[in-house]
Amino acid sequence: MEVSSGAFYTWLKTPQDSEKAQRKVALETKARQLFNGHKQTYGYRRLSNELGKAGMKSGHYQVRHVMARLGLKARYPKRFKVTTDSNHNAAISPNSLGRQFEVEAPNQVWTTDITYVWTLEGWLYLAVVIDLFSRQVVGWAIADHMRTSLCVSALQMAFWRRKPKPGLLHHSDRGSQCASHDYRQHLAIMKMEQSMSRKGNCWDNSPTERFFRSLKHEQLNYEKFRTKVSAKLSIIDYLAFYNGKRSHSKLGYQSPLQYERDFYRKAV
Repeated sequence: MEVSSGAFYTWLKTPQDSEKAQRKVALETKARQLFNGHKQTYGYRRLSNELGKAGMKSGHYQVRHVMARLGLKARYPKRFKVTTDSNHNAAISPNSLGRQFEVEAPNQVWTTDITYVWTLEGWLYLAVVIDLFSRQVVGWAIADHMRTSLCVSALQMAFWRRKPKPGLLHHSDRGSQCASHDYRQHLAIMKMEQSMSRKGNCWDNSPTERFFRSLKHEQLNYEKFRTKVSAKLSIIDYLAFYNGKRSHSKLGYQSPLQYERDFYRKAV
């Protein structure tokens, strides 16, 4: 029943018609359910917000004590190592984004990057394209290599899914993939403006780095993948969770999809 033993014995000692006892058990049950449903990553602030959405209003102080009583400890990230191959002779675009991460509407600024996942069959690589407005992953690609085609595939998915108007600002690091002639040619065909981070400055693309950090510590770091297929399925599962369910403090504790739905509903 996902009820702590302490809560159960407290309930036994309390009259059956006690509303206070019933509320306590209901709150603890729902808190555990939501905590596990969000991959054991929510602290008391986010969990309090989710309880409010479920119709069980509770303050941060109360939820913090509930979590302590139930032994609910949020997962915390391990250190993330960034690897970017910037030792190339390709042209570098200016940092037009300039860390202006607050965007007024969808399909105005996209960011992209690559990360890696270890499996017993070898390395697997993930490229993503993120819309800065809602932090939604709008394009992605997974392969056993990190050649330019990996990034192009993610970009193509994002473009055909969203069909942005000309002039979208596309930001990346200085990696050889995004600096290549092939990638720039795709951006030109899609009528996008390219922006690149400054040398050795991961903070210029911090929203994308933050997504990879969440992917690692909320899911991948707790699994051991025997095959590349199993790793790919796990990544896809997290992408669905991230876009459709995971709340973001910057989005008013809404998921990326919900945040965009609200934007378009208000625009009508």
